[in-house]
Amino acid sequence: MSANVSTRDELDLLPPAMELHVVLIMLLAVGVGAIAAAVVLPNWLPGLSASVLGAQPKAFWYLSRTSALVAFGLFWFSMATGLIITNKLARLWPGGPTAFDLHQYTSLLGLAFALFHGLILLGDHYINFSLAQVLVPFATADYRPVWVGLGQIGFYLLAIVSFSFYVRKRIGHRSWRLIHYLSFITFTLSLIHGLLSGTDSSSVWASGLYWVSGASLLFLLVYRILVTMVQPKK
Repeated sequence: MSANVSTRDELDLLPPAMELHVVLIMLLAVGVGAIAAAVVLPNWLPGLSASVLGAQPKAFWYLSRTSALVAFGLFWFSMATGLIITNKLARLWPGGPTAFDLHQYTSLLGLAFALFHGLILLGDHYINFSLAQVLVPFATADYRPVWVGLGQIGFYLLAIVSFSFYVRKRIGHRSWRLIHYLSFITFTLSLIHGLLSGTDSSSVWASGLYWVSGASLLFLLVYRILVTMVQPKK
């Protein structure tokens, strides 16, 4: 039996890093919290809203941009740990089981931050998105609908990949891996979304973030392919 198969069998026995009900509660709390902050609180507490947001409200836009960058970083880390799980890099550091847990945690947290990123825009009265425009791909006709729509599709694909951890034993390892290949499409869509719809894309630090994250994942992908090709079969 090869080292890859042994590692795979070991990881197949591991439970999900977070209980499903905990994940659902987390996502529900994020969704309700974002909607409350964007819609309910400004109506209930107009004085507090004015003091925080000022004459030209930008706080919701800043919160959306910040949470988007955090979600992107978490998703990048999830992809990176996923790529090193079955090769020597994972065995050197941080170890297969630890990398697998990190892979799951960061994927689920990235999903939560991505949800917050979209819903908090309901409070931005300059861009003025409706709930349908936030949730339905390509519905944002007034603001870069193609690039925003690609990001929305990426969010739903990330949700599919993230929740596949909880049906892994039912659908089998092969089907689970096929679903996980969607991660590459998801990251590509997220990268395009950030580059072409984000207002920070022209800055040096943001373009550096996108280039470094993309190049590092490409390196890990090529490395994993090469390791698989040269590894002796047993």
